Amino acid sequence: MLDRLTSMTVFVQTVRCGSFAAAAEKLGMSPQMVAKHIESLEHRVETRLLNRTTRKQSLTVFGGLYLEQCQSVLAEVEVADRLAQSSHAVPHGRLRVNAPVTFGRHTLMPVVSQFLKRYPHVNVELTLSDRLIDPMEEGYEAVVRLGPLQKNLALVARPLRTYRLVTCASPAYLEIHGTPQLPTDLTRHECLGFAPWVSDLSRNWHFQQDGRVTDVPVRGRLQVNDWEALRRAALDGFGVLIGYEQAVDADLESGQLVRILPGYQGPIRPIHLLYAADHRMTPKLRCFVDYLMERLG
Repeated sequence: MLDRLTSMTVFVQTVRCGSFAAAAEKLGMSPQMVAKHIESLEHRVETRLLNRTTRKQSLTVFGGLYLEQCQSVLAEVEVADRLAQSSHAVPHGRLRVNAPVTFGRHTLMPVVSQFLKRYPHVNVELTLSDRLIDPMEEGYEAVVRLGPLQKNLALVARPLRTYRLVTCASPAYLEIHGTPQLPTDLTRHECLGFAPWVSDLSRNWHFQQDGRVTDVPVRGRLQVNDWEALRRAALDGFGVLIGYEQAVDADLESGQLVRILPGYQGPIRPIHLLYAADHRMTPKLRCFVDYLMERLG
């Protein structure tokens, strides 16, 4: 039995070349073998694909439709072959990545360092920014996005571990102002605001306990667009901070900050790794995606 993909290739080439003889020369086979491939396809589909005379050939109506499908199938096979070949290639070259500042500093950067050790021929250009990035327009191959995704996103979105926020303050602040026992107690405290957050999180903090959600409208005289500056204000005893769990771990462990409302789960924000939905993903990007999903997925 003749190979069907080879027969499709012969059929497409025969149509392009205009004759069995020209296709045979192009493909490096005999005209008789070309004829056998065409006959094999016609036998399989149980209808004629080509009208053949001694002087010329032409597509039948069904042959024209079948030609389009053969071309589509062969194109997909070519993509699959290139993907298989690239899987054996050594990842190399520059990889441009964008991520939110705090997540990038405290979570992504250690992973990127380990990734570079594993793949010595890859260079990573990591840009940390809290503004909304369009990876296609700005030339990033991978983007970490914090918060809900917009509808009809034309990118692959892989979920990473959730971005958990915890509430804390310095011992000096709590000694003067007291320790909140309930989320609603925060309405009487100086709450530090992170300016890049969307308005509902900058002025409304959400807490959950036993499936019940409490929304707390908070106030504060200080809003900053830089996380480290806001953390500094909390360490100096100016107010209550709600911050990324991994960013305050060291301060909580050292006692410079004290976690408050430990019986309540603070706000949780989704975080995703985005990249183009492209069948021809480069080895460097494929390895980066796999590594992040292994470490942070």
